[in-house]
Amino acid sequence: MKNLFLLLLLPLQLFAQKFTPAEIAAYQAQAKKVNIIRDKWGIAHVYGKTDADAVFGLLYAQCEDDFKRVELNYIEKLGRLAEINGESAVFNDLQIRLLFDSTEAKADYAKAQPSFKKLLDAYAAGINYYLYKNAKVKPALLIRFKPWFPLMWTDGSIGAINTADLTIEELKKFYTGNHSPTAYIPVIKEQHSGSNGFAFAPSMTASGNSILYINPHTTFYFRPEVQMQSEEGLNAYGAVTWGQFFIYQGFNEHLGWMHTSNNVDIADIYAEKIIKTDKGLFYQYDKKKFPVTQKKINISYLDGTSLKTKTFTTYFTNNGPVMAIRDGKWISLKAKNRNAQSLVQSWVRTKAKNFEEYQKAMDLKANASNNTVYADAQGNIAFWHGNFIPIRDTKYNWSEVVDGSTSATAWKGMHNVKDMVHVYNPANGWLQNCNSTPFSSAGKNSPIKTNYPSYMAPDGENFRGVAAVKLLSRPIKYTMEKVIETGYDSYMPGFEVLIPALLKAYNQLPQSDPLIEELKAPIAILKNWDYRSAENSEATTLAMEWAPRLNSAIRKVYINPGDKDQVEATTEFAKSARPNDLLDPLKATMADLNKRFGKWQIAWGELNRFQRLTGAIKEKYDDNLPSLPVGFGSAMWGQLGSYISNPFKTNKRYGYSGNSFVCVVEFGKRIKAKSILAGGNSGDPNSKHFTDQALMYTKGEFKDVLFYKEDVLKHVERNYQPGQ
Repeated sequence: MKNLFLLLLLPLQLFAQKFTPAEIAAYQAQAKKVNIIRDKWGIAHVYGKTDADAVFGLLYAQCEDDFKRVELNYIEKLGRLAEINGESAVFNDLQIRLLFDSTEAKADYAKAQPSFKKLLDAYAAGINYYLYKNAKVKPALLIRFKPWFPLMWTDGSIGAINTADLTIEELKKFYTGNHSPTAYIPVIKEQHSGSNGFAFAPSMTASGNSILYINPHTTFYFRPEVQMQSEEGLNAYGAVTWGQFFIYQGFNEHLGWMHTSNNVDIADIYAEKIIKTDKGLFYQYDKKKFPVTQKKINISYLDGTSLKTKTFTTYFTNNGPVMAIRDGKWISLKAKNRNAQSLVQSWVRTKAKNFEEYQKAMDLKANASNNTVYADAQGNIAFWHGNFIPIRDTKYNWSEVVDGSTSATAWKGMHNVKDMVHVYNPANGWLQNCNSTPFSSAGKNSPIKTNYPSYMAPDGENFRGVAAVKLLSRPIKYTMEKVIETGYDSYMPGFEVLIPALLKAYNQLPQSDPLIEELKAPIAILKNWDYRSAENSEATTLAMEWAPRLNSAIRKVYINPGDKDQVEATTEFAKSARPNDLLDPLKATMADLNKRFGKWQIAWGELNRFQRLTGAIKEKYDDNLPSLPVGFGSAMWGQLGSYISNPFKTNKRYGYSGNSFVCVVEFGKRIKAKSILAGGNSGDPNSKHFTDQALMYTKGEFKDVLFYKEDVLKHVERNYQPGQ
């Protein structure tokens, strides 16, 4: 009877979107100050009287395009996934609750500068007005958005959580009381996608204007393409993570910015000395005892049709939350996963008018997960490797667990931007970062590794970095079209190392080995391959299906100080591998293809597909339904364009991550830009903008960006105010 009552009550609790008359009147008044123009691609160009009005319109437009993704991002950051996904998400939520404190977020909102508080208020109002005007939309959980919600994010990237190498499994083990002395297994930090950013100085371009290439690699449909403009000096265009109120990667009239992820050490783990006494738990610090802070955290989770709760007693030292146990010692985490200044920084950079103003934004030192590649209309190009970087004693290995009981391992403030790895206007005229070492970011004009502490830039070289340096070192003058061509270059230098090793292994086989005949045909195909992916290439299929079956160490891109980087590890593997380490995986590849298709001779485009069917967060792929061939290869093996595909209980491979929003912008007296999105800008499968860019996307063909209002007005699909 109780469950029946809950079932009857649940729709009212979850879906009743009630707002007061005063709130509704305020929403309606603000909506009248906003104009949204949808262009022929369904892209929202939002115009507001004030910055806050533009934010209001931006969030309303985002909800129109894909409310479920807006909501899910906040459900995750509030640590409430288990309320919709069930008990399996409990420890994901516990991790979030340990790292992101909603009480602190509310306090930061209360003390925010009035101008910034207006933006936060407008963010919540825009979403809430959408829910009020669209009563048929049923939120999964959040029926009212609060202005402090954005303060639960770090630097604007919803996935940017820094836990060093601590895992959910370790967290679960600790907080379920499983303190058995099992060995810690290091996590291999594979990096399939990442991002690319290129900047070209006027000396490198045909027009004499600087050019920026914006190429984030994310899961598809992770960010839509938008423009926001106000009468207070805001005019930014680019990609925004669902639920953000600022352009995350993009440009304004004066300059542009592209973020790439890195392996800068910004989170540290400490072995605590815990003392149990009759008076409770204490930790030792500089030979003194301090009480361990204990905090009850309740995690609700869906069980059938009702909510249940698990209560955890969590522990904190001066270093941070206790997240694991290793070798019998409690392990705490020190990080800055929630930082109100990062949100301020993300906003003010969108309004910067020149290099000096952008540097002031960087001086906030709040971006905890990104590199920045920059270009502007004055001809400047720049690269910063990281931004939020704590100062530490370099005699410690900060990639490992350090002693938490001494102030010698405490953070000693923050590095100033001038002391971080950076490059301004290098003589070679170009900059690149592909989640690779900053010490090849400007070719021979790159920073010198020995000038910086190892924790500041442990990132090694990867094959995309190799490809970028080789391509950008060519003596050519770039146009936007040549930049796009470079960004989509199909060469994969990883196979320049692996395929010769395979051929050598084959040639070393004794004449009596049956593999000689079994592998004769595929070896011949790979021997004649130019290491470029293509739709009609059988060699690409063989290589892309074979390489992941090799040693996992060659897929390790993010490394710790002293480790071999991907290029070094792959080269060493190719030299030291036994013949069967290379040949048996090829045999297994052929057997797998035969099983899936009845033959192993499969063109890459026949196997590698783009399909968008439902708009669900987790798309369901179907070999029997229409899809498009894709000739792109893998960023893992050095292709600059990224297209990550896998079989999903299917025979064919379907793309789900990689190139998502890609844009090239040329600065000058008048902005010129081109862009492309994976699929389209709408998450509604009934909208023509669900897949209107799909074919272009699979071909690497870009559309013209409509930046100036007079151009937008020539291609209007819909012109309206929020709520109309």
